[in-house]
Amino acid sequence: QVQLVESGGGLVQPGGSLTLSCAASGFTFSWYPMRWYRQAPGKERELVATIPTAGDSTIYPDSVKGRFTISRDNAKNTAYLKMNSLKPEDTAVYICNVRRAMSDYWGQGTQVTVSS
Repeated sequence: QVQLVESGGGLVQPGGSLTLSCAASGFTFSWYPMRWYRQAPGKERELVATIPTAGDSTIYPDSVKGRFTISRDNAKNTAYLKMNSLKPEDTAVYICNVRRAMSDYWGQGTQVTVSS
């Protein structure tokens, strides 16, 4: 079955960087776009990055554009989210997503806390 396992979260100071990983299994990874979402307490889940199958034409909302970079390694079945210039408002659980056969699959998420 489809499995998505995120890692790489943690506590970082404002202005710092983190790289998250999403290890995928149970489907042909290279066939599907991948997405990163985040959810902060009391807020709706927010889409923060999308990458197509070939890795080009990535998409970001204005809130993270220029600071976050999504990438993928189809040979390793892994998607990444590089986050720079982190702000306290970036604090959230970051969750990997794939949409396959009209169904959404989610990982368990990894906590990112930006605080001094």
